[in-house]
Amino acid sequence: MKKITIATRESRLALWQANFVKAELERLHSDVTVELLGMTTRGDQILDQSLSKIGGKGLFVKELEAALADGRADIAVHSLKDVPMVLPDGFSLACVMAREDARDAFISNQYNNLSELPDGAVVGTSSLRRAAQLKARLPHLTINSLRGNLDTRLRKLDAGEYDAIILAAAGVTRLGLGERIKDCLDLAHALPAAGQGALGIEIASARSDLIDWLAPLMDADTTACTQAERAVSRALGGSCQTPLAAHAVMDGGQIWLRASLALPDGSRVLAAQARGRIDAPEAIGEQVVNDLFAQGAQSILDALATYEA
Repeated sequence: MKKITIATRESRLALWQANFVKAELERLHSDVTVELLGMTTRGDQILDQSLSKIGGKGLFVKELEAALADGRADIAVHSLKDVPMVLPDGFSLACVMAREDARDAFISNQYNNLSELPDGAVVGTSSLRRAAQLKARLPHLTINSLRGNLDTRLRKLDAGEYDAIILAAAGVTRLGLGERIKDCLDLAHALPAAGQGALGIEIASARSDLIDWLAPLMDADTTACTQAERAVSRALGGSCQTPLAAHAVMDGGQIWLRASLALPDGSRVLAAQARGRIDAPEAIGEQVVNDLFAQGAQSILDALATYEA
């Protein structure tokens, strides 16, 4: 190959991610030119409705997949948490890179952490998962929807529309805005979304010629941990409509997976965890799923089908 074209969204964070992959590929393969194909997705265009109401995070990847299918691009770079748990026929997740900080970040111009927020303080988030976690722990807060790219969200905070906002720490850090983070939410109380903090590279399944080119970018630990996380999300129908969290780390040579499932109003939260071998991430995910169902996960999933937050 002489050229690799990367399909990417055109937000500042997405372009940072694509340029990071571009630089890594050029470092590893000095004889290859890497170019970006910037695209605007439906998820980027519709900002006046929550993702859970307009089709979920898959709206951020469909246009990129079209570019892979018709040959305009060779690979697509995504935030792994935005990649649907089941990819359409003809596409595959070829590479998962080393994870950045997976935690959620607390950002405010007036307060240092969640515990300082007074009764009625307005917290912005685009995530039903984050909203449910906050409502369960801190029911005195007001949780309002917050859409837009990272810069837009920060601008809304600075304009006084929110007392604080919750964002993925990885994105804030990657854009060199780490000084805006006042605190990171404790994983004991605020598990992230499956795949949060990791970058995933998608290809058309027929493009097996790309596997060897991408192999040096893959991180084995992150791949195994996110496979366990995504197994939980896949089994529970994880999407923007599901307040579901799943996070795994390597601990003592094993995968330690924790997950939670909640009602959007935080009135009920289930939690489960399991440990197992790095070569069996799907089995660990299955253990956690079985535990959640034993606790009554089906009743939450049934309620979510008709729930209006």
